[in-house]
Amino acid sequence: MIAVVGIIVIFCMVFGGYILAGGKMAIIIKSLPFELMMIGGAALGAFLISNDGKGSKHTISDVKKVFSGPKWKADHYESLLCLLFEILRMARQNPVGLEEHIENPIESSIFSRYPSIANDIVAVGIICDTMRSVSMNYDDPHQVEDVLEKRISSLEEHALHSSHALQMMADGLPALGIVAAVLGVIKTMGSIDQPPEVLGKMIGGALVGTFLGVFLAYGLVGPFASRIKIVLEGEAMFYRIIREVLVANLYKHSTNICIEVGRQNIPENLRPSFSSLEDALKLAKQASE
Repeated sequence: MIAVVGIIVIFCMVFGGYILAGGKMAIIIKSLPFELMMIGGAALGAFLISNDGKGSKHTISDVKKVFSGPKWKADHYESLLCLLFEILRMARQNPVGLEEHIENPIESSIFSRYPSIANDIVAVGIICDTMRSVSMNYDDPHQVEDVLEKRISSLEEHALHSSHALQMMADGLPALGIVAAVLGVIKTMGSIDQPPEVLGKMIGGALVGTFLGVFLAYGLVGPFASRIKIVLEGEAMFYRIIREVLVANLYKHSTNICIEVGRQNIPENLRPSFSSLEDALKLAKQASE
């Protein structure tokens, strides 16, 4: 919703100020379709050249995140901590019984209680792969932490491709606007014998290209790229919380301490309170018994 409000504010302030200053929309409206075709078409073509099919689909899909925000909300973080609590608790009390859960999480009674996390391949993979490695005595905290950080960083870098692609488009739009403006000037020079009022409109139409390129770059596409980057970095934080809890477990801290380490690393606006998490953990404990 806040993104929609931002877009409305941009258009109202830019065009509202232009109209209040005495500007006429007729020239812009008349030139807009042609300028948009040249600038937008060239930007789209450049985007397709610099990205493969998968990257293009990925970018288009991520544009929705500008409006929907991060995938993980506050209740998801609480569910994650409860899931990890159950996993770590079973790993200490019944290591043999844990094997069926990490080898087949789809049918696991533990994972099924947290469907939003169970449906995320990345989260389930990190949890199961790490617990499986620990069961095979690969349990050095520093090594496991390093492996998990590299894995998460790689996932984050891949996810940020869409943000980088949009930012490259934003960087190129002003130049494409100049290209459209130059073409407009060339058209104007071909009609140099026309009266001044006609030439004025033609020059004004040509300058719409420069305006449109800069406006799209800094008013829309650039902010879209920045917003997507923030959202994706926030989503990667979810996986880093898993890393914090699992690494704390390797240091042989109590299960409750491991969960508290994870809770304190959650961003403040998404972090469950200590008391609410305690209540949720009690319910999770009862459900597993």
